[in-house]
Amino acid sequence: MKFYLILLLSVISFIPVSAQQEAFKDVDSLLKKLSVATSDTAGILLKCKLGEAYRANKPDTSLILANEALSRSTEIKFKKGEVHALVLLCVMYREKGDLPYALEHGLKALKISEEERYVYGQIYSLVRIANVYLAVRDAPKAKTYLKRSDELLKKNYDDWQWDVTQYFMADGYEQLNKLDSAEKLVQMLEEKHPSDPLWIVINNRLRGSIAVKRNELPLAIEYYRRSNTEAMAGTAFREAATAINAMAQVFKKLDQPDSAIFYAKEGLRLGEMLKYRNRILAASSLLAELYAEKDPKEAIRYYQIASAAKDSLYGVQKVQQLQSATMKEQERQTELEAARLAFQNKMRQWALLAGGGVFLIIAVILFRNNRQKQRTNKVLETTLTNLKNTQSQLIQSEKMASLGELTAGIAHEIQNPLNFVNNFSEVSNELIDEMKTELVNNNKEEALVIADDIKQNLEKINHHGKRADGIVKGMLQHSRSSSGQKEPTDINALTDEYLRLAYHGLKAKDDSFNATMRKNFDQSIGNINIVQQDIGRVVLNLINNAFYAVDEKKKLNSNGYEPTVSVSTKKSNGKVEINVKDNGSGIPQKVLDKIFQPFFTTKPTGQGTGLGLSLSYDIVKAHGGELKVESKEGEGSKFSIQLPV
Repeated sequence: MKFYLILLLSVISFIPVSAQQEAFKDVDSLLKKLSVATSDTAGILLKCKLGEAYRANKPDTSLILANEALSRSTEIKFKKGEVHALVLLCVMYREKGDLPYALEHGLKALKISEEERYVYGQIYSLVRIANVYLAVRDAPKAKTYLKRSDELLKKNYDDWQWDVTQYFMADGYEQLNKLDSAEKLVQMLEEKHPSDPLWIVINNRLRGSIAVKRNELPLAIEYYRRSNTEAMAGTAFREAATAINAMAQVFKKLDQPDSAIFYAKEGLRLGEMLKYRNRILAASSLLAELYAEKDPKEAIRYYQIASAAKDSLYGVQKVQQLQSATMKEQERQTELEAARLAFQNKMRQWALLAGGGVFLIIAVILFRNNRQKQRTNKVLETTLTNLKNTQSQLIQSEKMASLGELTAGIAHEIQNPLNFVNNFSEVSNELIDEMKTELVNNNKEEALVIADDIKQNLEKINHHGKRADGIVKGMLQHSRSSSGQKEPTDINALTDEYLRLAYHGLKAKDDSFNATMRKNFDQSIGNINIVQQDIGRVVLNLINNAFYAVDEKKKLNSNGYEPTVSVSTKKSNGKVEINVKDNGSGIPQKVLDKIFQPFFTTKPTGQGTGLGLSLSYDIVKAHGGELKVESKEGEGSKFSIQLPV
């Protein structure tokens, strides 16, 4: 019987996806009779296939099958089975709205596929990870994964996965408002699958979204109706709920509230039946808006449903769970950590947007019924302030960390002018004694000469005192939060200041540290308008990285190697360019595209936060400039800051 199970699995893989569910009814029955087979590799893959078939109308069954397949695959170390189970869990958690877990399972599947060189597993994982990013409307991020999938498919063609990749590409184009490109791909898929129910459902749904963007609302309704009709006919309740909720939104735009309420209620019913919280949130939020004026009690009821779904999807606990998971993952794999934390930021943005929308509904209801607008606004302002404060904490922590690195350098720089002050003070004190003696001897001319010497000493004391004062003020300005106010700044002086501070700071921490510093400043630049403490922070970070790179290379190869860091400025084509170049070991090409991602670092654990280059990139972009990198492995790196004059 086990032989027939394996044979049936092979046959089903060639059946169109829309027809697989009927075939799986026989397989499910066979599995119950053949419990032994479910423990081997064929049984695991079959469970994954069954779970895929039950996605549309029995999501809980799909989750059970996927978890059973994952557990058994892990137990017998069947990596291919782990990949298929993790991909299915990624899909199911995304469809249920549990996006952090969806991303986690998708990235794990991708990691295992790459380690095992399982190309088709990589393709499946890349497509599903892209779909998670599309769910939070981060189309550019999704596009990077889809492009990787497309490249693999060119060498390892799979017809079904190629079609799915093109569909999600079309979805991304729709989000980016590249409607003609999206429509072209949809038309290609329609011609390829003219009668397949699954493609009829999803193609019409996407056409509906395109029509909404073009403000062709009656046409959008027609597309959504076709999608819903075909979905309900095939008991694909998940797809039906999506189409129905979209239809309700369009009826609201058409100012047809009764129709909007009817379809939103149907979408809510299907969402609750499937336990899909994202569908529940979409339908209940719309119903709360529609009932705000018509029936405040109903509006509050639907708001409570939406609030519960929103908390489950985007609540503080969910974000905390994601933070905990990402910190553990950072210890295991840097790349996975960086991707997840980038996703966490996107989740926070969506949580803020979702919370703002729900709070707006609260404000309207409370204002119309209780006239307590002032109290509601105060609550909203406090919430937004707390969110902004939380957002700025991470940046402030990085600023203080960079200031800490400068402490030894600051001490060295201040010590020099203080030595001058002390020395000239002592000399002046002796000169005063000499001047008194000359005055007692009635030698007025010699006393006047000594007085001139004392005056020169006092001028030098004043000069070096101001120098120390300037260093302290500069560091205070570096540590405090940026006002965002641009002011004319001598970029050459700023760069030279941070070069010396960085060098002496590292020298103080490690007496064996040494490096040649080369400076070439374009004196024609003059002053440019920048936020001084922000650009200073960028320059400091690049110089510290350069010194770190040459020092690490020297530790590995001390014979004949001269660590050198070159800093230069130049003005050309309406731009000012600051270059920081080192002759260290360079950056490997495989990670060069990731160095500006938050929390990505090539330094050992505990020696880098991975935030320096990410924050530097954002600061330069905010100034309307560019931060570029050129690197050759084994020869060194060059970072260039380009700022508009």
